Formats: sequence, C-alpha cells, structure tokens
Amino acid sequence: MIERTLFNADHEAFRDSFRRFVEKEIAPHHEAWEEQGYVDRAVWSKAGENGFLCMTLPEAFGGSEADKLYSVVQMEEIARTGFTGIGFGLHSEIVAPYILHYGTEAQKQKYLPKLATGEMVGAIAMSEPAAGSDLQGVKSTAIKQADGSYLLNGSKTFITNGWHADLVIVVAKTDPSAGAKGTSLLLVERGMPGFEKGKRLKKLGMKAQDTSELFFDNVKVPAGNLLGGEGKGFICLMEQLPWERLQIAIGAVAAAQAAIDWTVEYTKDRKVFGQAVAAFQNTRYKLAELQTEVQVARVFVDKCCELVNVDKLDTATASMAKYWCSDLQCKVMDECVQLFGGYGYMWEYPITRAYADARVQRIYGGTNEIMKEVISRAMGLGGR
Repeated sequence: MIERTLFNADHEAFRDSFRRFVEKEIAPHHEAWEEQGYVDRAVWSKAGENGFLCMTLPEAFGGSEADKLYSVVQMEEIARTGFTGIGFGLHSEIVAPYILHYGTEAQKQKYLPKLATGEMVGAIAMSEPAAGSDLQGVKSTAIKQADGSYLLNGSKTFITNGWHADLVIVVAKTDPSAGAKGTSLLLVERGMPGFEKGKRLKKLGMKAQDTSELFFDNVKVPAGNLLGGEGKGFICLMEQLPWERLQIAIGAVAAAQAAIDWTVEYTKDRKVFGQAVAAFQNTRYKLAELQTEVQVARVFVDKCCELVNVDKLDTATASMAKYWCSDLQCKVMDECVQLFGGYGYMWEYPITRAYADARVQRIYGGTNEIMKEVISRAMGLGGR
C-alpha cells in the first residue's frame, strides 16, 4: 500500500483523540439513534465542548483555525465506523464556512460562536420537491418588502440536520424572473413565525441522520439576515461546491476501505466446503480488484485534499472525485455483501448498513449524471 503523506503527526494525534470521542460518545448509542431516526442533541453539545465542531473557524469565532485536513480526518473516522447519523460535516464544513466567507461582521458574531459550541445546529436548504441537482429550478421565493425585510415562501425537502436545525441557510429567488441571477441566500432561525419543520423522512439508509422537510409560509426574514448580497446566492453556491463534493468523495473512500477490511476478516473466518471463504480464488481475486481500485481512488482524493487545503481545487476535478468515488463505494459495498453471503443481508452486520448508507452518495451533492455534465463542459463539450 502506498504510504499516505497527507497528514502530519498533529493530524494523527487528532485522529486518535477524535476516535476516542467516537468510541465513547457515539458508538454505544448509534444503533438506538437509528431506531429513533435522529441522534440525541447531547452529542452536538459534547462535540462542541471537545472542540470538534467548526474547527477551521478563526479563534475569534470559537474555532481553532485548523486547516481542512483536520476536518478530513474527522470525516474519515465517521465514515470508517459507519456512523452516518452524525451531521458534523455539513454543520462545520458547509454551513459555518458560508457565514464566514459571505456573512457580515454582525452575522459572524451572532452565529459562528454558537455553531462552534453546538448551541446551534446548522443546515442548508437547497433541494425542493421539484428541484434537486438543478438549483436554477428553485421555486421558493423571498420577495423584498417596503421595510427592507423579505417575505419567504416555499418548501424544501431532504434537508440534512433539518429536524435539529436552529439555523438554516435557505436558497430562494429574490427575483423570480432573473433565473440564476435572482437567487439569494437567507439565514432563517428556528422560531421565526411561519417556519415549520415537517416529518423526519424515512430513508433507505443513513437512518440515524435527521433528514426532514421544511416549510416557509410568509416568513418575515429581516434584511440583516440576507447572506452574501441580493442575487449573489448562485455564485456563492458554485464557489463552495468543490469542497462540498470532495467531502462526499472522502467519505466514500474511507467507507469502501472499511468494507474491504470487514470482508477480509469475515472471509478468513467463514468456512465453506471445509475451507475458509478467503481460500477460494474468486474471493481473493475479487478483494484484490476492489483493494486496487480503492487504493487508486485514495491517492486521487488525497491529492484533491492537498489542493482544497490551499484553495486550488477546481469544480471539474471535485466533480470527478465525487462521481468516481461514490460509484466505487457502491460497487465495493455490493461485492462485499455478496462475499458475506446471507449474513450480508442482516441489519446487525455493519456491511449491510454500509450498503444501504452508500446508495445516496451517488445522488446528493449533485447526481453523478450532473457531475459528468460538469466535467464534459470543462472539457469544452457543450450541451444545450
């Protein structure tokens, strides 16, 4: 195996610390959280107390000014263990950076320290019942009023952290006639009149992750809650997408490697026709193929992580990572379930839950078909 050079000793020391946190505060509870459909709110507070939320924020806002590689370590550890109910990544590495990069000083002072401690849980509301990967198709509107506030109407669905969320970055049209240029971002808080949360959605996988519908019925959003400027929402979204999509690839590779490791151990112990399943050439060759592909993907993703850490990762390359690695993750899970035989279909086995959890990776963050569209356009191959 190629030695990884992405992390230094401090990153690995952090890995040990976060791994202990996972073993103590997450592992004993995750099965129960899957049954109830959401993680307990207390885990957010405990993560905040230990400095595991919003680590890349400046110290002035409650962060530790860590580089993105600390976040990569955290994502790998959550993916490796299969504890997909934990929504720290979206909270810390999508919601908080939007406010840091595009927020006013007042917005930063108001929200970032609370996100860093876990007092507030953050979500971002892009997808709608009729608009997923195509963000230009958003129908929610935020019409400016005489007093400068915005009247927000619409609904969102598939919102990660939506049920726990205290703060939601909502994508809406402030000028419905202007297409992408009419898109803006609004900071909507829990308790604003007209803002309601729907049911927690029951999903194929990621059962402990609270995913919900959100409804906005004449929500009056103060002018001071506009994020990034009116009509600037689509630009903000596009600027942040490379890092968001790379996060999916990071989790995909870590989860795929964990699946291979579980399967190697299982096939060594499981006996068929008087010999270990691992003794059969088909098993050995199949696992060798999967390990090779995951190794190739890891080297590519590590290079992407180096680039994103110095703000040099472009959209097309991130799209390549997201599409390739999530496709590979699903392939690995399917092959490993097969090698587990009947036990691969039993929910008590981590491989079974990982198989179910993996499928959405090819859909969210932009479907893999959209990733190929982005890549082809970067190659100069135009569509309509």
